[in-house]
Amino acid sequence: MNRDQKRINEESKNLSVRFETDVLVVGGGPSGIIAALAAAEEGQKVMLIENRSFLGGNMTIGLPILGFLGQKGNQVIKGLPQKFIERLQAINAASEHRPCPLHMSITLVEPEAVKNEALSMLVEKGVDVMLHTYFVDSIIEEGEIKGVVIESKAGREAILAKVVIDCSGDADVAYRSGVPCEKGNSQGGMQPPTLMFCLGGVDTEKLRNSIHSEPRTYLTDFIPAEYYGQNNQFIVVGLRELMAKARKDGYQLPTERTIIITGLRKGEVWINMSSVHGVDGTDPESLSRGEIKGREQVKDIEEYLRNYVPGFEKAYFSKMAPFLGIRETRRIVGKYVMTKEDVLECRRFSDSVAVASYPLDLHHPHDGGCTLQWCGDCYDIPYRSLVPQKVEQLLVAGRAISTTHEAMSAIRVMAPCMAMGEAAGRAAAISIKEGIKPSQINVGVLRQKLSNSGAFLNPKEEESGIVNS
Repeated sequence: MNRDQKRINEESKNLSVRFETDVLVVGGGPSGIIAALAAAEEGQKVMLIENRSFLGGNMTIGLPILGFLGQKGNQVIKGLPQKFIERLQAINAASEHRPCPLHMSITLVEPEAVKNEALSMLVEKGVDVMLHTYFVDSIIEEGEIKGVVIESKAGREAILAKVVIDCSGDADVAYRSGVPCEKGNSQGGMQPPTLMFCLGGVDTEKLRNSIHSEPRTYLTDFIPAEYYGQNNQFIVVGLRELMAKARKDGYQLPTERTIIITGLRKGEVWINMSSVHGVDGTDPESLSRGEIKGREQVKDIEEYLRNYVPGFEKAYFSKMAPFLGIRETRRIVGKYVMTKEDVLECRRFSDSVAVASYPLDLHHPHDGGCTLQWCGDCYDIPYRSLVPQKVEQLLVAGRAISTTHEAMSAIRVMAPCMAMGEAAGRAAAISIKEGIKPSQINVGVLRQKLSNSGAFLNPKEEESGIVNS
């Protein structure tokens, strides 16, 4: 479709202000939920808007939460993200943080419970939650964001706020506000999305015992066979030889690896194997093609699993994820741009507001491959990477913070995104209480608040000896 063939002028509108609030969080995914909770804990009037009918984002599509544990086995994400997991654990809707040789750790969550508990926690804290509400534009005056324009069944309206936190995942607010943004690698190629789906009736004991006892037949990537002998809930990555046989028999499989994630319910597994290349998650036509292609890919993947992978003989299709899982779209250019070297060299920062340990995990934009690189320990996420250039009173949390394409592949997983959300929420509150811009706050005060909440931070500058200011 040629979108330049016709243009119309939209008549300027006088918008009614639906709400005025202290902190407005745009996006109800992992970072947005925690950002809203943090700001509310600090005594602020908080509103969160979300365009879907539920909260949770990628926590609702069958993915485990990656990154709570570090490469040395210690827990590096704590604070409010940990409290959220404990809330789920209290109703048997989350596992413990399980060490994983490939992903450092996996934390299984029940998608439907995430939706309910996230909403309950926000309501309990007094957060005003607006679902079915689309962010469509920013209200900018003299280089500061004053609020946003929303669209819903009620029409076009405005919400005014003292500080806005962009947790859209796609830097939607920042982009519409005039913040410099980047997408993809040097050629614009972005990591491909995946459409998750769930199968029931899987004999997961047969699967794990087959891998454990016959590792030459069921070879996994980086994960030793012993892991499957010790864990009855697990993630499988590999089985490339089985896939090669299936391809020889005519199956169309879009990735190089089989990725199977056991669910919390007996016999339930989630499959992370579709890969739709060339999708731009900021373009509705492209997203629609991705959803269509992803559903087409599921057919062969499902049959491959039944016919080649032990334990899937009686598997049946249970459900599809509610939306395509997007790995990468826009990234802001902030006060500091995190780099691949920052991750691989385990760099520490005097303005660190989160610690992460997940490896560089690049799903190749133009083929079914994936490259992983580990740093051996953990690295800092600096506050400056949450602060955009050119626009004040705006913070960004989640995968859209200021990084390079390579560094984003490490910080994009859900546990670090949740930690960034807590930092942004508490920073917004400091800004409002002290009457200064978020870019001007004393990060030492923010770090103390995060520590008081139980967050894990690397030592201060004078203690660490490894600081990049």
